[in-house]
Amino acid sequence: MDFRGATAYTLRDEIAAGRVTSVGVTEAIFHEVEQRDGELNAYISLMAESALEKAREVDERAKRGDALGPLAGIPVAVKDIICTKGTRTTCGSRMLESFVPPYDATVIGKLRAADAVLIGKTNMDEFGMGSSTETSYFGPTRNPHDPSRVPGGSSGGSAAALASDEAILALGSDTGGSIRQPASFCGVVGLKPTYGRVSRFGLVAYASSLDQIGPMARNVRDCALLMGVLAGYDPKDSTAVDAEVPDLLTGLDKGIAGIRIGLPKECYSEGLDEAVKSAVLGMVERLKASGAKVSEVSLPHTEVAIATYYILAMAEASANLARYDGVKYGFRAEGTKNLFDMYCRTRSEGFGDEVKRRIMLGTYTLSAGYYDAYYRKAQKVRTLIARDFEQALERCDVLITPTSPTVAFKLGEKLDDPLQMYLSDIYTISANLAGLPALSVPCGVASEGLPIGLQIFGRPFEEGTVLRAAYSVERVLNGNV
Repeated sequence: MDFRGATAYTLRDEIAAGRVTSVGVTEAIFHEVEQRDGELNAYISLMAESALEKAREVDERAKRGDALGPLAGIPVAVKDIICTKGTRTTCGSRMLESFVPPYDATVIGKLRAADAVLIGKTNMDEFGMGSSTETSYFGPTRNPHDPSRVPGGSSGGSAAALASDEAILALGSDTGGSIRQPASFCGVVGLKPTYGRVSRFGLVAYASSLDQIGPMARNVRDCALLMGVLAGYDPKDSTAVDAEVPDLLTGLDKGIAGIRIGLPKECYSEGLDEAVKSAVLGMVERLKASGAKVSEVSLPHTEVAIATYYILAMAEASANLARYDGVKYGFRAEGTKNLFDMYCRTRSEGFGDEVKRRIMLGTYTLSAGYYDAYYRKAQKVRTLIARDFEQALERCDVLITPTSPTVAFKLGEKLDDPLQMYLSDIYTISANLAGLPALSVPCGVASEGLPIGLQIFGRPFEEGTVLRAAYSVERVLNGNV
């Protein structure tokens, strides 16, 4: 059996019934990695021995007719910013090149309990700081649709692994679009949950008020299946919300009829590639023909979202990354003269240019004399941005925008122009600032053969509605409506 393109929800049933083996699926995945990853560089570390051991265990339990978890035998890739006990977690940085966590992140514990097969840690922009997976200490990841182009970032390794059949499911993390933008560039599905819906315990911090772990998959149903495993309250995470998690699979088939879609006018103006605009609005018209109600809405503070995000995210990054000083764990510069020299050289040599740029920006905005002018003002604007969404979602059930203003760009094209790189997240960052669920789903293909992603925002904790709308998009795209 050829497992390329196979769905997780079908495979798990086949494995449980004994018609397919988890070992067979896992070996097929590692074969794809062996064949393709030399070019794509989607993985930093592989977990072949433990993965096959878990796969054999699942197969033996399936033979006995034992109860199995919801992801039984399914190979899952994990972004290398999520702690895995006994397997190194590098965050794509020299600073943590040899760091092996002594514990699992909560989401990893949930995957293990669900009988998933963890196959490896995926490449990423260093500490999640980038939109192209080019800032990794371990080299850039390439887009499977065109290896001369980026896969997006910072969860580019996870997106590339899915798009190249090097994984069935994957975990990413999203601080300003790091799940959704690479999902768009690679033609897969990626969901940033509501802030607090999924535990952040064991996620290496970038910007703590913005970070979220989320599911990535090759179709909406698989995404919903994985989200159902990840979601839920965790007392180890002080920001986790104790809210009921509904069955996210049962509502997918309800269709789009009656759903009120809002189109934020600020997201369809200058700077948006015509092919992307045409694909997104064309899909909206098809959803309207299927019974959705469409209206224009306004998010008036969209134009200041990038500035607000980069002030707040850099400030939090500056504080979070202060722990990497060469004393407790991680990289330490050799041959230093004294403690101060050790601090300076460790951080200079251990961090890449983009991380150092963001630390300096964040430290500046938090410094005496500039705190009120930048950080405090940005927090106030963040409240206004959240209020824009609240008001728009009072009139609508979901909002639809492009995920990115362009399709995947060339490797190196924006690496020396930080502002242009930052602007590639213009449509995604607001979901993090407002704490809302948002998802990217493929909605078409550009003339170059590159995927185009459509983004769906929902109300807090209404991931079910977002997934339902995304499933309708998927069905329309595949000609099933």
